[in-house]
Amino acid sequence: MDGLIPRLSLICLRCCQSLRLAQYSNRLQQSSARQFTTSLRRPADDDPPASTPTALPTEQRPQLSPMASLLGNLGLPSATSSPFSFDSLNRSISVPKPPHHLHIYATKHNTHLTLTRPDRNPIISVSAGNIGFRKAARGTYDAAYQLGAYVMGRVQQEGLLNEIQYVEIILRGFGPGREAVTKVLLGSEGRNLRPRIVRVSDATRLKFGGTRSKKPRRLG
Repeated sequence: MDGLIPRLSLICLRCCQSLRLAQYSNRLQQSSARQFTTSLRRPADDDPPASTPTALPTEQRPQLSPMASLLGNLGLPSATSSPFSFDSLNRSISVPKPPHHLHIYATKHNTHLTLTRPDRNPIISVSAGNIGFRKAARGTYDAAYQLGAYVMGRVQQEGLLNEIQYVEIILRGFGPGREAVTKVLLGSEGRNLRPRIVRVSDATRLKFGGTRSKKPRRLG
């Protein structure tokens, strides 16, 4: 580039400075292009040989398909272990069965217990009056406790524990029987049914608006 610049006697000083500035910018672009290039450098003759990873022999490589790898991660049988079928997949994945239901309807004057299947068909349906309590005695705590113990005994005598795998407790009302039947389930009478309880829900009906309530009873 220096040879292309004419002598100062033939060109002005400003043009000479412009030519030298263009020469500097060209060198700067070339150096930046060499610094940020993505091309691979050819190895020289005196460079040490690069270490390459040792490949496993073909007979030692595990031949797994993507489906086999996915089934192995999920813990399911794969094609390498046994022929894959939907029957084996259904046996491997256990779907929980719908639970039975034990309805506890505790009112001020009585307590009702109903054991139903998952389709809501009743198996046992009794109240405190069915086990010998009459009139005001049906609404007591003792009547509800004996009713709960009676139902637990019938469940064991009729062999319903083999049928019942999961059970849901559904509470309704705030009578004395609510706490009494809960004590039965937590006591020795409910030791066989207690491990099968998976859910406890409350189905007490609450009033929103509606007609005017009955006036409260005043005694004395």
